[in-house]
Amino acid sequence: MQHTKLKYISKKMSYALRHNPGKYGIELDEYGYTDLNHFISALNRVHHLALTRDDITEVIAQSDKRRFEIKGKRICALYGHSIPGIIHHCEATPPALLYHGTARRFLLSIQELGLLPMQRQFVHLSTDVPTARQVGSRHDSRPVILVIDTRAAAKAGIKFYVGNEQVWLADEIPAQFCHVLTKKSENS
Repeated sequence: MQHTKLKYISKKMSYALRHNPGKYGIELDEYGYTDLNHFISALNRVHHLALTRDDITEVIAQSDKRRFEIKGKRICALYGHSIPGIIHHCEATPPALLYHGTARRFLLSIQELGLLPMQRQFVHLSTDVPTARQVGSRHDSRPVILVIDTRAAAKAGIKFYVGNEQVWLADEIPAQFCHVLTKKSENS
Protein backbone atom coordinates (compact mmCIF):
# COMPACT_ATOMS: atom_id res chain seq x y z
CA MET A 1 0.00 0.00 0.00
CA GLN A 2 1.37 3.46 -0.84
CA HIS A 3 2.52 5.84 1.92
CA THR A 4 -0.25 8.43 1.40
CA LYS A 5 -2.97 5.78 1.64
CA LEU A 6 -1.39 4.33 4.80
CA LYS A 7 -1.31 7.79 6.36
CA TYR A 8 -4.93 8.46 5.38
CA ILE A 9 -6.11 5.18 6.91
CA SER A 10 -4.03 5.77 10.06
CA LYS A 11 -5.67 9.18 10.53
CA LYS A 12 -9.15 7.68 10.12
CA MET A 13 -8.27 4.90 12.58
CA SER A 14 -7.01 7.48 15.09
CA TYR A 15 -10.15 9.56 14.78
CA ALA A 16 -12.41 6.56 15.26
CA LEU A 17 -10.50 4.98 18.15
CA ARG A 18 -9.29 8.12 19.95
CA HIS A 19 -11.90 10.80 19.43
CA ASN A 20 -15.26 9.82 17.95
CA PRO A 21 -16.16 6.12 18.10
CA GLY A 22 -19.86 7.06 18.09
CA LYS A 23 -19.61 8.40 14.53
CA TYR A 24 -18.60 4.90 13.47
CA GLY A 25 -21.12 3.06 15.62
CA ILE A 26 -18.38 1.35 17.62
CA GLU A 27 -18.08 1.03 21.38
CA LEU A 28 -14.81 0.98 23.26
CA ASP A 29 -14.35 -1.06 26.42
CA GLU A 30 -12.67 0.42 29.49
CA TYR A 31 -9.24 -0.15 27.94
CA GLY A 32 -10.18 1.35 24.58
CA TYR A 33 -10.59 -1.93 22.67
CA THR A 34 -13.31 -2.73 20.17
CA ASP A 35 -14.09 -5.69 17.95
CA LEU A 36 -11.68 -5.61 14.99
CA ASN A 37 -14.10 -6.94 12.36
CA HIS A 38 -16.80 -4.47 13.44
CA PHE A 39 -14.18 -1.68 13.36
CA ILE A 40 -13.08 -2.58 9.81
CA SER A 41 -16.71 -2.73 8.65
CA ALA A 42 -17.36 0.69 10.22
CA LEU A 43 -14.32 2.28 8.53
CA ASN A 44 -15.36 0.78 5.21
CA ARG A 45 -18.96 1.98 5.61
CA VAL A 46 -18.15 5.55 6.72
CA HIS A 47 -15.22 6.18 4.36
CA HIS A 48 -16.27 3.99 1.41
CA LEU A 49 -13.13 1.87 1.64
CA ALA A 50 -12.45 -1.81 1.07
CA LEU A 51 -10.09 -2.45 4.00
CA THR A 52 -9.16 -5.90 5.26
CA ARG A 53 -7.47 -7.06 8.44
CA ASP A 54 -4.22 -7.28 6.44
CA ASP A 55 -4.56 -3.59 5.51
CA ILE A 56 -4.99 -2.62 9.16
CA THR A 57 -2.02 -4.81 10.13
CA GLU A 58 0.09 -3.08 7.46
CA VAL A 59 -0.89 0.38 8.76
CA ILE A 60 0.20 -0.67 12.24
CA ALA A 61 3.48 -2.23 11.01
CA GLN A 62 4.41 0.78 8.86
CA SER A 63 3.69 3.40 11.54
CA ASP A 64 6.66 5.42 12.78
CA LYS A 65 5.14 5.24 16.27
CA ARG A 66 3.26 2.39 17.85
CA ARG A 67 -0.21 3.97 17.87
CA PHE A 68 -2.49 0.92 17.71
CA GLU A 69 -2.55 -2.61 19.02
CA ILE A 70 -4.41 -5.73 17.96
CA LYS A 71 -5.00 -8.39 20.60
CA GLY A 72 -6.77 -11.42 19.22
CA LYS A 73 -9.98 -10.14 17.64
CA ARG A 74 -9.82 -6.66 19.20
CA ILE A 75 -8.09 -3.37 18.33
CA CYS A 76 -7.31 -0.19 20.29
CA ALA A 77 -5.44 3.09 20.05
CA LEU A 78 -2.70 3.04 22.68
CA TYR A 79 -2.80 6.75 23.56
CA GLY A 80 -4.03 10.15 22.41
CA HIS A 81 -7.66 9.80 23.45
CA SER A 82 -9.86 12.84 23.89
CA ILE A 83 -12.73 10.72 25.21
CA PRO A 84 -12.88 11.37 28.97
CA GLY A 85 -12.96 8.58 31.49
CA ILE A 86 -12.80 5.59 29.18
CA ILE A 87 -9.23 4.47 28.76
CA HIS A 88 -7.31 2.97 31.68
CA HIS A 89 -3.55 2.58 31.58
CA CYS A 90 -1.27 0.73 33.95
CA GLU A 91 0.76 2.90 36.28
CA ALA A 92 4.51 2.39 35.83
CA THR A 93 7.87 3.87 36.74
CA PRO A 94 9.14 6.05 33.88
CA PRO A 95 12.73 6.82 32.90
CA ALA A 96 14.34 9.52 35.09
CA LEU A 97 13.81 12.15 32.41
CA LEU A 98 11.08 12.53 29.82
CA TYR A 99 10.56 15.29 27.26
CA HIS A 100 7.70 17.37 25.92
CA GLY A 101 7.83 19.47 22.75
CA THR A 102 5.58 22.51 22.62
CA ALA A 103 5.07 25.77 20.75
CA ARG A 104 6.94 28.77 22.15
CA ARG A 105 3.65 30.64 22.57
CA PHE A 106 2.57 28.14 25.26
CA LEU A 107 5.70 28.38 27.41
CA LEU A 108 4.52 31.15 29.77
CA SER A 109 1.28 29.30 30.47
CA ILE A 110 3.18 26.05 31.11
CA GLN A 111 5.60 27.82 33.44
CA GLU A 112 2.61 29.10 35.40
CA LEU A 113 0.16 26.17 35.26
CA GLY A 114 2.32 23.19 34.31
CA LEU A 115 1.51 20.71 31.55
CA LEU A 116 -2.21 19.98 31.30
CA PRO A 117 -3.91 17.42 29.04
CA MET A 118 -5.96 20.15 27.30
CA GLN A 119 -8.21 18.35 24.75
CA ARG A 120 -6.79 14.90 25.52
CA GLN A 121 -7.15 12.49 28.39
CA PHE A 122 -3.44 12.66 29.34
CA VAL A 123 -0.31 14.76 28.92
CA HIS A 124 1.97 13.05 26.38
CA LEU A 125 5.68 12.78 27.11
CA SER A 126 8.46 11.45 24.88
CA THR A 127 11.40 9.26 25.83
CA ASP A 128 13.83 11.24 23.67
CA VAL A 129 14.48 14.78 22.45
CA PRO A 130 14.08 14.09 18.70
CA THR A 131 10.56 12.70 19.22
CA ALA A 132 9.61 15.64 21.46
CA ARG A 133 10.98 18.04 18.84
CA GLN A 134 8.98 16.30 16.10
CA VAL A 135 5.79 16.55 18.17
CA GLY A 136 6.41 20.21 19.03
CA SER A 137 7.15 20.99 15.39
CA ARG A 138 3.50 20.34 14.55
CA HIS A 139 2.69 23.72 16.13
CA ASP A 140 5.94 25.70 15.89
CA SER A 141 8.91 25.53 13.52
CA ARG A 142 11.23 26.11 16.51
CA PRO A 143 9.51 24.34 19.40
CA VAL A 144 10.54 24.53 23.02
CA ILE A 145 11.63 21.21 24.50
CA LEU A 146 10.80 20.69 28.16
CA VAL A 147 12.67 18.22 30.33
CA ILE A 148 10.45 16.51 32.89
CA ASP A 149 12.06 15.44 36.16
CA THR A 150 10.00 12.30 36.62
CA ARG A 151 11.73 11.13 39.81
CA ALA A 152 10.84 14.33 41.65
CA ALA A 153 7.34 14.35 40.12
CA ALA A 154 6.70 10.72 41.11
CA LYS A 155 8.00 11.44 44.61
CA ALA A 156 5.42 14.25 44.80
CA GLY A 157 2.63 11.83 43.83
CA ILE A 158 2.39 12.33 40.06
CA LYS A 159 1.41 9.07 38.36
CA PHE A 160 2.89 7.98 35.04
CA TYR A 161 1.48 5.46 32.58
CA VAL A 162 2.97 3.66 29.59
CA GLY A 163 1.56 4.73 26.21
CA ASN A 164 4.08 2.75 24.18
CA GLU A 165 7.89 2.40 23.96
CA GLN A 166 8.31 6.10 23.05
CA VAL A 167 5.32 7.72 24.76
CA TRP A 168 4.57 8.06 28.45
CA LEU A 169 1.40 9.59 29.85
CA ALA A 170 0.53 11.59 32.96
CA ASP A 171 -2.64 13.24 34.24
CA GLU A 172 -0.74 16.53 34.50
CA ILE A 173 2.77 17.75 35.29
CA PRO A 174 3.08 20.69 37.71
CA ALA A 175 5.36 23.50 36.53
CA GLN A 176 8.11 22.83 39.09
CA PHE A 177 8.95 19.55 37.30
CA CYS A 178 9.17 21.12 33.81
CA HIS A 179 12.46 22.71 32.75
CA VAL A 180 13.40 24.18 29.39
CA LEU A 181 16.05 22.15 27.58
CA THR A 182 18.99 24.37 26.69
CA LYS A 183 21.67 23.67 24.09
CA LYS A 184 24.15 23.25 26.95
CA SER A 185 21.99 20.67 28.77
CA GLU A 186 21.18 18.89 25.49
CA ASN A 187 24.88 18.39 24.75
CA SER A 188 25.85 17.18 28.22
